[in-house]
Amino acid sequence: MDIHIVIASERIGEWMGLPITNTLLTSWIVMGILVVFALVVSRMLTYKPGRVQNAVEGLFAFVLDFMTEAFEGNRKHALFFFPLIATIFLFVWLANWMEFLPGFGSIGVTGDCGRAVCEPLFRSVNTDLNVTIALAVIAVMVTEVAGIVALGLWRYTGKFLVFTSPLKFFIGLIELVSEASRLISFSFRLFGNIFAGEALIVVMMYFLPVGLPIPFMLFEMFVGFMQAAIFALLTLFFIKLAMTPAQH
Repeated sequence: MDIHIVIASERIGEWMGLPITNTLLTSWIVMGILVVFALVVSRMLTYKPGRVQNAVEGLFAFVLDFMTEAFEGNRKHALFFFPLIATIFLFVWLANWMEFLPGFGSIGVTGDCGRAVCEPLFRSVNTDLNVTIALAVIAVMVTEVAGIVALGLWRYTGKFLVFTSPLKFFIGLIELVSEASRLISFSFRLFGNIFAGEALIVVMMYFLPVGLPIPFMLFEMFVGFMQAAIFALLTLFFIKLAMTPAQH
């Protein structure tokens, strides 16, 4: 098997003139799994919970308590933003771990990818920069809207456009650039870590397919989990900062 690493996602077909890539197909599978999981779990809930339900409820309560503490005791804000933060974490986490399933990178559009360079049918979602940019846009837009709703448009823009002194005006411009740069930091951090991990595993499999890739796969599973947690936590804390008045 030759080493074949491509940054752009491969096109595997089209629908009504719109291109369908292997990362888009994988993202549909990830969303389908999450929807089915949510439906199954909701039907299994009982008033007398068992061990599994107790464990899940305990995990949810821990996350809600953590978010409440992040919002300085405001439970209402924690409950409002919990679905967004949890969805981002679950989507990124599951998408990162699905690349370790059999068939990812080995099943081609027209056959087996084991002996020739071909277009894989499935590819890790977050190795597509379009996906990570889309997630970053969602996170940043929610952050800005939350800040405007909490403080009002005039107070929120006043955090960046300060005309009381040249120094404060310069600091405000730095804060404005920092806000805009979150799109880049959000998207490229996730994309870079996941794409580099996948490329590393491909190289290790080329030199020694049996045994050597296993430690790297375990490490990349840890990295995939941590990247999902970091993305969700940064979204949470940026929302909290956006809703905080400038003097704080």
